[in-house]
Amino acid sequence: MIRRFIALILIFNLTACAELQQVVNQLPQGGGVLSNADIASGLREALDFGIDKQVSKLTLKDGFYKNELVKILLPEELKKVDKALRDIGLGSLADDGLKVLNRAAEDAVKEATPIFVDAVKDITFADAKNILLGNDDAATQYLTGKTETALYAKFNPVIKNSFGKVGADQIWENLINKYNAIPFTNDVNPDLTDYVTTEALKGVYKMIAVEEGQIRNKLDSRTTTLLKKVFALQD
Repeated sequence: MIRRFIALILIFNLTACAELQQVVNQLPQGGGVLSNADIASGLREALDFGIDKQVSKLTLKDGFYKNELVKILLPEELKKVDKALRDIGLGSLADDGLKVLNRAAEDAVKEATPIFVDAVKDITFADAKNILLGNDDAATQYLTGKTETALYAKFNPVIKNSFGKVGADQIWENLINKYNAIPFTNDVNPDLTDYVTTEALKGVYKMIAVEEGQIRNKLDSRTTTLLKKVFALQD
């Protein structure tokens, strides 16, 4: 039984590889056969585009705050703080609280590029095959698996320091103290550093997925010869 199971796995893998190679062989190349190395390079190029075009935007001022796809909002336990403050005319203070969360994320993302570059370099043909035959965000999921732990470790202390640099600690202390002073409210004391770190990571991967989706589904987003050839395999 075990031997049969192993044989089935081998047949499946060989078949998938053979199918992809058959598509490669049938694709008009104009400049020779598209090699396994070319396919891996094409996937690396697509991820590099996502990092360069989308993630870099997040490092700018308002890169998170004015991007509705990734803007960091208050955690559930603090939404009542925001509403209560706005209800008593302290909307500007609530806005300041939101801004510092997003500013901290913008600072942290500057640490991401070297980690992404290392992960992209490691893409093999086997990785590329799975990505190319996978879902619209398969490349992003690959990158998430390779980088999430390292990015969290990089982002967390940067966000913590950023909170201190921009006065977030004082802003939130003031904001929460005012909320806690409102009659009939329960005290709130969330771990904002962990929350913003996690939300910043979500935003980074979401923007990479945006670029990946465009390259997969829009021919005019394949701006290099290699991208056109490689992603023609999945069309």
